[in-house]
Amino acid sequence: MYTSFYGFKENPFNLTPDPRYLFLSRYHREALDHLLYGINERKGFIAITGGIGTGKTTLSRALLGQLDGSVKNALVFNSFISDTELLEIVNQEFDIGLDSAIKTKKEYIDKLNQFLLEIFSQGGNAVLLIDEAQNLSLTVLEQIRMLSNLETEREKLLQIVLVGQSELKELLANPSLKQLDERITVRYELKPLDRSDVQGYVEHRLVVGGGRGNVKFTDGALKEIYRYSQGNPRRINAVCDRSLLVAYAKDEFSISLGTVKKAIGDMRGAVAPEMGVSFWPKKVLKLLPAVAVLLIALAGFFLWAYKVDVLELVPGKRIAHLSSSDMAPKVSVPVPGTQAPSLFLDEQASLAGLFRLYKEKDNGGQYAGDSVHVGLFPFNTEIETYSRFRKPFRILLDETTGSPGGVSPVTASGSRPSPRYLLIQEMTSDGAMIIDAKGQAKPVTREFLQGHQGQRVSWVYPYENRSLTLVKGMSGTPVLEVQQTLEKMGYPVEMTGVFDDLTFQNITKFQALFGLKPDGIVGPRTKALLYQASD
Repeated sequence: MYTSFYGFKENPFNLTPDPRYLFLSRYHREALDHLLYGINERKGFIAITGGIGTGKTTLSRALLGQLDGSVKNALVFNSFISDTELLEIVNQEFDIGLDSAIKTKKEYIDKLNQFLLEIFSQGGNAVLLIDEAQNLSLTVLEQIRMLSNLETEREKLLQIVLVGQSELKELLANPSLKQLDERITVRYELKPLDRSDVQGYVEHRLVVGGGRGNVKFTDGALKEIYRYSQGNPRRINAVCDRSLLVAYAKDEFSISLGTVKKAIGDMRGAVAPEMGVSFWPKKVLKLLPAVAVLLIALAGFFLWAYKVDVLELVPGKRIAHLSSSDMAPKVSVPVPGTQAPSLFLDEQASLAGLFRLYKEKDNGGQYAGDSVHVGLFPFNTEIETYSRFRKPFRILLDETTGSPGGVSPVTASGSRPSPRYLLIQEMTSDGAMIIDAKGQAKPVTREFLQGHQGQRVSWVYPYENRSLTLVKGMSGTPVLEVQQTLEKMGYPVEMTGVFDDLTFQNITKFQALFGLKPDGIVGPRTKALLYQASD
């Protein structure tokens, strides 16, 4: 109504979260810095909380606008969803092509994992931003925690930002969400504007709305606006919008203290003196009990309408670190600009190449069952163990490898260099076949490996979604599969499907060979090594 009168192009005090109107107060600047730091440094989980109307949603939209093209983002603004709906929305927001036949959570996760791996191999990043996170059910929060398992030894592949009201802090303090709460490494509580920020905030919105500088709020008006709003941006917008409407009716361009008080009175439902009705203090006091009852009723309705059903908690399932059977087989290794391809790869190139080799070795999808996940398994070992590996793996080189005097090198800025890897396609009798930066296999000698050592190795490992720990006395197909693997490696076992004394003794020998505790228990680490050491 008043926009054309004052020459605005649009309503400068609209309540929509338009990032153009974000006013970077000290608190909003710090919140934005926390967000950018958490995303750029791949911290995994970030939580931004604040009271109603403090500008969290506007800040979130502005954040997404500041991310460069290499950072893919997904925004979830409807928090009243199930865990399966969450996965569906995330895939849609990342523009991941979904087959109409996809129905299970595992299928959604596999598609998401494949997408994130491809983004990471290209040097990119991915951000999942969930607004109004205080309304998420415990089941959905547990699903989100599982998504955070997607990582390499050094990097988080998915950065998850939870934005919500202050109640989110209380929700995360729930004992059942302890694991999630401990993973949040970057937190910030967004506070209302200071008194000194109100003038800048109002003038900023007037300019963005297309103002010509002819509309002014007096000092008294700004003080009253702060007194009423206590620095809450949403309340400031509401009272300024109403004040401009009152001033428009009077053909005024200077918004005075009296105009603001009139606007506040209208918003509170009071009848202004200009209407010819006088209100004495006693009469005002008589209205307070009725107002209090009304506020209590409204608060009760709000809590009932937006309550979180804490009975929805269902024990979560562990999610794979990286993609499963739908892993794209043609993930290319980045090629440096040098003429001679390097044998030393960075984190992204080595990871992409490792999964490409795994896919080639998968023998037509023998590990592509619905109950199978694919993860990245890290293991600390010595170079003597390499010859026992039968599957592709990568070696994280020691920082001192190749440095004069064995001293860890530093960059010009004084920081440590990026990690380097050797990607081993297979071990040979006199060395190994290594994948270079162009994706080509090159032979290297044992002396080369000895000169470029690293105790940290990793490989792709397919494992059951509900993998059991096998102990002596158990029987069944999982035990039989372990016995078959031991037999292939030359251990004298009988194919009984029963975890007997002979199987127990051979498991302890195998564990001792790889430096594990020889307890005879076939857990995740022993299973991963059985997979790696078998043909």
